[in-house]
Amino acid sequence: MGNWNVVLGVDVSKLTLDISCAERRLHIKIDNHSKGFAIFKRWCKTNSIDLKEVLVVMEYTGGYEYRFIQFLESQFIAYTRISGLEIKNSMGMVRGKNDKDDSFRIGQYGEDKIKRLEASRPLNNSILILRQLLSFRKRLVRETAGLKSTLKERIYMFSTGKDDRISKIIRSKIKADQKHQSEIEAEIASIIRQDGEMLKNYRIISSIKGIGKVNAWMTIAYTENFASFPDARKYAVYVGVIPFGNTSGTTIKGKPKVSYLAQKELKQELNQAAKSAMQHDPEISAYAERKQKTKGYNLVLNNVKFKLILRMFSLVKRGEMYVENYRRAS
Repeated sequence: MGNWNVVLGVDVSKLTLDISCAERRLHIKIDNHSKGFAIFKRWCKTNSIDLKEVLVVMEYTGGYEYRFIQFLESQFIAYTRISGLEIKNSMGMVRGKNDKDDSFRIGQYGEDKIKRLEASRPLNNSILILRQLLSFRKRLVRETAGLKSTLKERIYMFSTGKDDRISKIIRSKIKADQKHQSEIEAEIASIIRQDGEMLKNYRIISSIKGIGKVNAWMTIAYTENFASFPDARKYAVYVGVIPFGNTSGTTIKGKPKVSYLAQKELKQELNQAAKSAMQHDPEISAYAERKQKTKGYNLVLNNVKFKLILRMFSLVKRGEMYVENYRRAS
């Protein structure tokens, strides 16, 4: 715990930041860029808030907060990021929702938990670059898939030949996108090779059956090389593979559901990893077979994703490669 006398709650969005001091009922809304950050500094000075004694508390959005974090680090202002679901669960029943109120609630959470909160470690610039590269790679993959579908549909509907102008352009764009994708992937691999800790963790998690290079890259990027999530369960909540109960007394008895706050892109990437593990990993295959006797396929798939996350965090913590030691009972 640091020597913090003021807690500021920040509700982060792509374009704006709502910043509140719950204790003093202060609030300001600024643009999420350098001009807005300058206004924030003046607001703090006007309200006699010493930035050396401030702890900024914000949700882990997975990207929109990075620009603000870079500003905070440049000014040596302490900050911490908390799972949105953890903050939501701490609030109890909440009526109404807007960015201003959310920033007050985040600030109140920080004030309540101040004794156990710790300032986050500085951002690794390589992680920021990885995130950008992976995001652009995903865009290229989606564009290529769309172009291939358009080409297939055109050939089917119009029986076009190799000389068709539109088909030629589509094939050319597909070829260019695939070339750019290869270049992006080479740069991602190069960044990881140049960082000893990232390379070590990449090798560890990619030794797990089902975890291919893309899932390994994304896990390293979104966990910030396993530094931003203290344990597997918190990351699993962020990804959206742990369902929560939906019951209250005797009247509400809904099925457990994953949070809408989940990072759906990571969850989607883990789908293929889980399917591959169910096919090629004897232990997980047997586990899935047992589960499917009483549970639906999608729920079992979710369970397998969680099992893979547990493995990744456990192996990284121990610094060990995955070793298969399962023997199916005869």
